[in-house]
Amino acid sequence: MTYEDIIALLGYAGGHEQPVRITTSDRTEVVGIPMSVDTDVTANEVYLRPAGSADTEIAVSLGAIEAVELV
Repeated sequence: MTYEDIIALLGYAGGHEQPVRITTSDRTEVVGIPMSVDTDVTANEVYLRPAGSADTEIAVSLGAIEAVELV
């Protein structure tokens, strides 16, 4: 996927509270609902809320993401 496609899908999913599965370059998979996408050079991360955990957020570097899919 291109960087632009990743950003677009994460933005769509976050706006509709849809969970996504992110696959990183080291083949790690993370599932959650995107809470925010920060494309600023100093951050360049997406923040996800894992299913069933309202108080937890996981940050994933946008540069490490190879694929995103709705689940």
